[in-house]
Amino acid sequence: MLDFLNQIDTSVFLFFNGMHAPFFDRFMMLFTGRFIWIPMYAAILLVLLRTHGYKSAGIYVLGIALAITLTDQTCATYIRPIVERMRPSNLENPLSALTIVVDDYRGGDYGFPSCHSANSFALATFIALMFPRRKMVMFIFGWALLNSYTRLYLGVHYPGDLLVGAVIGSGFGFLCYRLARLLDNRHIADTSLERLHRPLFNIPVEMEWANVGRASIPVTVGDILIAVGAGTAFYILAASVIG
Repeated sequence: MLDFLNQIDTSVFLFFNGMHAPFFDRFMMLFTGRFIWIPMYAAILLVLLRTHGYKSAGIYVLGIALAITLTDQTCATYIRPIVERMRPSNLENPLSALTIVVDDYRGGDYGFPSCHSANSFALATFIALMFPRRKMVMFIFGWALLNSYTRLYLGVHYPGDLLVGAVIGSGFGFLCYRLARLLDNRHIADTSLERLHRPLFNIPVEMEWANVGRASIPVTVGDILIAVGAGTAFYILAASVIG
């Protein structure tokens, strides 16, 4: 059974890893970086402060940090040394001869499960539970999915590594969110969601052609978070085009 699953995992990996182009090589290498997403992490902090205040925001920031720490340690410190599944890019793995890598980036020795995928989904699950609104959920899980896919594209993880990592990360994200909510005895879900959608300011728009006079576009903290994430992705896209 394990051999059968491994064959499927390898076949799916080779299919997706084989689809390469210079533009996507640059895009995936930039997107997979951790430091390039610092502006988005700062925007998440802004959203927490705006919707929950300093004390409660501190609890949830610690909850996110705990979720990522537990996720990372579980994957890297406990599971990987036991399973010892070599990355497809590992030169000691016979599959490395068929694996396409970018800029000779091969990662470490073992890759099951993927810490990158696990940490991304821990954060995404935590944020989605805090702000269960369609636009926010779609944005943060879309980011986590693409961030995970970069690891397959770059040849450092099998699909199974990513899937198991996502499950572990989502589990710790859920548990740490529930713990943070228990510690936050002032938590009022409806109020925090109302603040999430309360406009910070309005952008005036002239619409005389539509015969409706002056209108405005409300901008919320949730919009700012999504805009910062989208702006970072656009920067990565532009940098990949320029090359």
